[in-house]
Amino acid sequence: MSAPVVVVGGGVVGLCTAYYLAEAGLEVEIVERRGLGSGASRGNAGWVCLSHSTPVPAPGVVRYALRSLGRPDSSLYLRPLPDPAFVRWLWRFWRSSTPAAFRHGYAAVAELNRTTFDLFDGLRAAGVETTLTRPGMVHAFLSPAEARHHLALQREMADGHYPLPDDVVTGDEARLLDGALSSGVRAAYLVEGEGVVDPEAFALGLGEALAAMGVKVHENVEATGFRTSGGRVTALRTAQSEIPCSAVVVAAGMRSSHLLGSLGHSLPLQAGKGYSFSVDLDPAPRHTLYFGERRAVASPIGTTTRIGGTMELSGNNNRLDWRRIVAVALASRHYLGRWFDDPDDLVALIRDPWVGGRPFLPDGLPVIDRVPGHDNAYAATGHGMLGVTLGPVTGHRLAEYIRTGHRPEALAPFRYDRLRD
Repeated sequence: MSAPVVVVGGGVVGLCTAYYLAEAGLEVEIVERRGLGSGASRGNAGWVCLSHSTPVPAPGVVRYALRSLGRPDSSLYLRPLPDPAFVRWLWRFWRSSTPAAFRHGYAAVAELNRTTFDLFDGLRAAGVETTLTRPGMVHAFLSPAEARHHLALQREMADGHYPLPDDVVTGDEARLLDGALSSGVRAAYLVEGEGVVDPEAFALGLGEALAAMGVKVHENVEATGFRTSGGRVTALRTAQSEIPCSAVVVAAGMRSSHLLGSLGHSLPLQAGKGYSFSVDLDPAPRHTLYFGERRAVASPIGTTTRIGGTMELSGNNNRLDWRRIVAVALASRHYLGRWFDDPDDLVALIRDPWVGGRPFLPDGLPVIDRVPGHDNAYAATGHGMLGVTLGPVTGHRLAEYIRTGHRPEALAPFRYDRLRD
């Protein structure tokens, strides 16, 4: 009897990879240190979108980050650490923030994203409870000039990958795009067809589908390393035992770097901490909302609205800074109106305050590739804020690579060796 392919990580990326491997008839097991979907997959905004699938390193972002020093209310907050690895990561991030690098990254993600909605449709047709709806995304702005600038940039980058309106809607008519918007919104535009899922429910739906396919799931099991022989991984070591494997996929978010380091190829991952919470609004948004100047978001998820935002670079930790929750709430009030009067009210009004360390590589792109020097070890990590959007296509393409031994062309920009100096 052959050993299974072991997927380390029970977030959306790992679960999707396991799904497509099992769909192809391979024996698969999943190892997750907590519960399925309990990490960065759980508390995000649930967007499945083409229009915001961009690398974080972009022209001007470093200058913006430097202005955030000492300002924990900033949407992009940089807190320097006396850590050479952190400093080196920031330097590489800065090097990746050129217009050419940004365009290259954007084009790579757009090409990978090409079949995203088709794959979600396929999952749903197969009985997976994806929870996907496609209400479209309203981009809301306090300034018509800023709205037109953003739309022009987006049209330039979209290159026909998704439809965009000809112009923005201004004045009082802007609020007609979504009844939740306040009078402070003076311009907006709608990108039709953009989607949203309940990320926790999607992860659980994938878990149920995998169980029905005979995939064994090890929850609350800590992966600690690997047993190798002759350039191949022969078993995953856990805190309890060893699990023999024919191949291994490391899709463990921020923990991926440590595990891959035991194979001699750690990754320069840093946690881009994001914050979110749920609240009942009246009226609630009908679309996903992007608040342009403040870089915050709102999503209709189930019967509630999830509001999220911020990118905090403060080291690899999951400490929740309540000031950041307040900052996100205050940012949203510019676009949603005074849904609370005083920050002290938030304790009673919001539910599920969440902070998550989304794994970022310095160029803002994930690694989806075979681990150098190991014939049967693969990595799928570094998706940052795009884990839900790119989960199915990452899993589908990586499963193809594992099955055939040939790297799909769409994965070429996400090679491991691009990170070498």
